[in-house]
Amino acid sequence: MLSSPSVRALALLIAVGATAHAQDDPKLVANAHAIHAKAIKIDTHVDINPAQMIGPSPNYVTGIERNKVDLPKMEKDGLDAVFFSIYVGQRQDFSDSAYARATAGDIEKFEAVHTLAEKMAPDRIQIAYSAADVRRIYAAGKKVALMGVENGYGIGTDITNVKKFFDRGARYLALSHDGHNQLTDSNTGDTDNIWKWNGLSPLGKQAVEEANRYGIMMDISHPSKQANLQVMAMSKAPVIASHSGVRALCDHRRNLDDEQLLALKKNGGVVQLVALSAFVKTPIPDSPERAAAVAELRRQSGLGGGQGGARRGGQPNDSAFAAYRAKQAELDAKFPPSPRATVKDFVNHIDYAVKLIGVPHVGIASDFDGGGGVDGYDNASESFNVTMELVRRGYSEQDIIAMWGGNLLRVMAQTEQVARKIQGSK
Repeated sequence: MLSSPSVRALALLIAVGATAHAQDDPKLVANAHAIHAKAIKIDTHVDINPAQMIGPSPNYVTGIERNKVDLPKMEKDGLDAVFFSIYVGQRQDFSDSAYARATAGDIEKFEAVHTLAEKMAPDRIQIAYSAADVRRIYAAGKKVALMGVENGYGIGTDITNVKKFFDRGARYLALSHDGHNQLTDSNTGDTDNIWKWNGLSPLGKQAVEEANRYGIMMDISHPSKQANLQVMAMSKAPVIASHSGVRALCDHRRNLDDEQLLALKKNGGVVQLVALSAFVKTPIPDSPERAAAVAELRRQSGLGGGQGGARRGGQPNDSAFAAYRAKQAELDAKFPPSPRATVKDFVNHIDYAVKLIGVPHVGIASDFDGGGGVDGYDNASESFNVTMELVRRGYSEQDIIAMWGGNLLRVMAQTEQVARKIQGSK
């Protein structure tokens, strides 16, 4: 943990940041816009639904009102590059048939991204397979699509799937999601203190070696603390946390504590701090009346199963969603929700991490369309608000460019170098 003087200094920095922009100087705003234009703005975690991405209009090409990321929003002074999440849910079925279904689910998402970039909008977005590709595509004026595997469950017990996923475009790998699996323990063990492997399984250790061999960044956002420490100790390449927060500021099991952040610094990696309200600021629990009303509204609107059911499965059409939002507004007026975290709250996490581990190890993510968003940065088109807050707090152009994407590209390039070395090439 930080020393008491460091904590006081951080508190002062946060207080200054919270009050310094009652009326921004036009020159400050102009400077922020100039920096924002220079930065390659990379978001390392955005969830996708293949049916939305490549289906009939509305889709990612035309734009989808309810989505927080699509091409029009990225192009509206928004994000330049996005890691689309190749995700399958964690089940406690470890049969060959269950693994086959999970692998097929991953492949469906890989194919959706390829269809978007190669068939639907090749003039607007292109897949990057390397750090150099990201810079080249960005320089050509296109948006950049990348892919990260959020749950290693889909690898099954066939370790050759790591290479197969790499060939399809995977450039990071998280060994688990919510629930222990064949590769590792998950952060969910924090809830009941029940563990399967006390870190990585033997197969999980093989997966780390294979990821290093082929140039896939290891992602420590979802596994358990012990698994994360083991990954960072054994990986020959720097790692990333693709969408995590600071646990010292928001005590959520998905956030990284200081020990993990310091280990990440030693490893040379980068924590992509996530603008997801519940990971940024501990929410006040809903009243029983509000909780019941929300559950009933979701049931009536076909959004049962909680947030996960809404984001992972089918969603209502646009007209139904508009009706849902209108009813949600009525409900919020009757039963006010807990205030959401703001951009200021989010940048507090950046301040803390910078103070503890330094700018070179800090990046920015959202978990958009998977629950992500804070007031002021609630979709891809609002990314400037993060840059503006960083400028208000005195971060330099070099710092901001590094955190928006430069640090991630460094880790990606170093991971590629490690792979070339392992494979015996220069």
